[in-house]
Formats: sequence, structure tokens, C-alpha cells
Amino acid sequence: MKIIVTGSSGQVGSYLVEHFSKDHEVTGLDNRPCPFPAAAKFSKKIDIAKTRDLNAYLKNADWVIHTAAQVSVERSLKDPIFDAENNVIGTVNVLWNAFKSDASNLLYISSAAVYGNPVKVPLPEDHPTNPLSPYGASKLCGEKYTLAFAAAYGLCVTIVRPFNIYSSRADPASPYSGVITKFVRWAKEGKPLLIEGDGKQTRDFVHMDDVVRMADLVVKKPKASVGRTFNCGTGKRSTVLDLADAIRILSGGEAEIKHVDPRVGDIKHSCADITSAEEVLGYFPKVPLDKGLKEMMA
Repeated sequence: MKIIVTGSSGQVGSYLVEHFSKDHEVTGLDNRPCPFPAAAKFSKKIDIAKTRDLNAYLKNADWVIHTAAQVSVERSLKDPIFDAENNVIGTVNVLWNAFKSDASNLLYISSAAVYGNPVKVPLPEDHPTNPLSPYGASKLCGEKYTLAFAAAYGLCVTIVRPFNIYSSRADPASPYSGVITKFVRWAKEGKPLLIEGDGKQTRDFVHMDDVVRMADLVVKKPKASVGRTFNCGTGKRSTVLDLADAIRILSGGEAEIKHVDPRVGDIKHSCADITSAEEVLGYFPKVPLDKGLKEMMA
């Protein structure tokens, strides 16, 4: 199969390029050089938000997997225009080019940020969507455009909403990194692990291997997945306090845990209902949090 992955220099995109290139013809697209050698050799430098004609890359693709995005909630709050330019305009451009280039299928990687404050936990895919940040709004807008292209142009689409992704490729130097990446970095540097609030807030931390596993299942089962939206998580909740304690233990028990002021607008609880992915795709997460944390600390 011919597979195009946008955002191939990022955490999600680079893993997908590396995975699918083992058995398929893969091209990655990104506006910055890929820092991961296994994915870099398949990547082309191109800005999908500004390059109007992508036909040379997308023509007759079996799958376009769209991961390219501005992925930081914090940055979206500081610069919502930059967020929209990347996440909305970039997505519309990819969708339009996928249609014009006769791509067979498109997988849109969205985010659990589209849900906002949960009405119930775990969150099913039909849960109300009321994002609390420009990032969440832009990802939801991307979903709506994706479904609109399916309705208006007959494009075969699937949407996946990952929850809290973590992997060793997340940039620890970035101020926008997730809590696991931050805790691991601080523990390795001998710095205190800073918990915002009481630490009793819960999250569904999903390892990158399981995100790749779901994408692989979608690609292998296009007839089952077309037109569907799937949560990608573990279905299990972990408190931030327990997370910090686990990393403290893995680091030798010397890391100090400190509490700071809670983040304004922070969601208290979040967890994926993965029933649909289990029943339709046969998806079952295989990387437990303790195993993933050991890998991160190594």
C-alpha cells in the first residue's frame, strides 16, 4: 500500500512512518527535518498548511494519515492564531488535496481535548464535545471538516482520539511536554516533581505503541472503520500523585514531590471508554503504565 503520513517529524508521525515503512510504501511530510533516523529517510520537508498542491505526494494514496498539528494546549492559549493556522487550515488543505488526488482513505488523528469537562467517566465517543482551549477547539474543527469532506465529497475517513500519549520521543526540553515526560526529566536531573494541585486528578496514559497498534488496525480494516470515531486509550485511570510516586520509586526513591498551585481550567478526571475500538477493531492496549514508565526511565 501507498501510505502518506503528515507530521512525520513529530512523536506520533515518526512512529507511524517507522512502523508502516516495514511493509508498505511510505512518505512522511513535515515542515521541519525529522530528528529520528528510522523515519527521516522516508520524510520530505514540506509545509502542508501553506503548500496548496500536494498531488505529487498524495496521488492515488491508499491511506493518508494526518497527524501534523500544533499539539500544545499551552501554546494554543498564548497564540490561538498560530494554532488555527496549523490545525484548521492545515487539515482542510490535506483533506482537499486527498480528495483531488484520489486518495482512498484518510485517518485523522484528533485528541481527547475535544471533550472538555467530562459529564461522565469513562468517556464514550458520543460524549458531548465542549473543548476548553483553542487547541481542543481546533482539533474538533478538524474532526468536523473531516466528516464534512466525507459527506460532501465521499472521502472515506476515520477519526482516532488519543488520550494522554507518552513515549521516549516526547521532547523533554519543551515547556509543552506532557506530565510523564516532565516528571521523568526532573527525576533524572534530581529536581523535585512538581504536582499542580492535590494530584488526585486522573488521566488515561496511553503508550505510543498502543496508538500505533490502533492505527495499524484501522488501516487493516477500512471497511469496518470508515466513518467511525474511536477513542485511543487504556480504559484505566491513574492519578497524577500515583504517577509521581511511581517515577520517584523508579528513580531510586530520592526525587522529592512538591505541590504547586493547580492549573486554571484543568480537567479533574479523564479516561477513555474503548468499547467501540475493542468491538469494531479488535483493539486491546498491551503496554501497562508500569512497563511504559520503566522504558521512559531507561
